Amino acid sequence: MLNIEGLEGGYGPIQILWGVSLHIDAGEIVTLLGANGAGKTTLIRTISGELPALAGHLRFLNDDIRGAKPHRIVDSGLVQIPEGRQVWGALSIEDNLDLGAYSKHARPHARSSKEWVFSLFPILAERRRSLARNLSGGQQQMLAIGRALMSRPKLLMLDEPSLGLAPQIVEDMFETLIRINEEGITVLLVEQNVDFALRIADRAYILEHGRITQDGVAEELRNSDEIRTAYLGL
Repeated sequence: MLNIEGLEGGYGPIQILWGVSLHIDAGEIVTLLGANGAGKTTLIRTISGELPALAGHLRFLNDDIRGAKPHRIVDSGLVQIPEGRQVWGALSIEDNLDLGAYSKHARPHARSSKEWVFSLFPILAERRRSLARNLSGGQQQMLAIGRALMSRPKLLMLDEPSLGLAPQIVEDMFETLIRINEEGITVLLVEQNVDFALRIADRAYILEHGRITQDGVAEELRNSDEIRTAYLGL
C-alpha cells in the first residue's frame, strides 16, 4: 500500500531523514518507534506532503506521491492525524467532523461516516454541540481521530496519539485503533509508548537519528532484550 525507498528530507538546509526505506501492506498496523528527535514527525510530514522530499521514492497505492500537494494526498486516501491533535477549538464537535469530510471523495458519505464515528466515540455524539476547546485531552484525541475518519482514509497515520493522556484513556484509544483496523483501514502508528504500540502492531520499524536501524515482527521486537532495555526500561 505504501512503499518508501531511500527517502531523505528535513527542514530547509537541515537534513533530518537519511535514506529511509519502509513498506506497509494493506490491512496492517505498523508502528514507527524512536526517541525524541529521531525524525518520526519529519517522516510523517514528508509522507503527507507538508515537507518536501529531498531524494528517494514515495508511492501510495502504486502512485508516485512525491511532490504531490497535501490535499491531493488526503484525497487519495492517505490521512495524517498530527501530533497535539490540532482540533479547531472555536468550532463545535460536529463542525470539526463535517470539515473532515470536505473532499469530493468523502462528502457523499458524510452522514454514514459520522454515524460510524459516533458509534466509536459515543461521548462525541452526546456533546456534538460543544466547542472543541472545552473537551478534555482524551476527548480531543477522539475528535481528531473521528475527523480523520470522516475523510474515509485507506491508510491512517497517527503521530503520538497517546501524548499527555491518562493510562486508561490510552488503553481505550489503542483498543479503538484495533477496531478501526478491523474495519479495513491500514494504520501507521508513530508512538513513544512502545509497550502499547508493539502490543497492537503487526510489524515495527525503529528510527534513530533519521535512519531505520531495525525492523521486524512487533512481537519479536517486544521480546528483544535490546528493545526492552532501550525502550521499555526492563
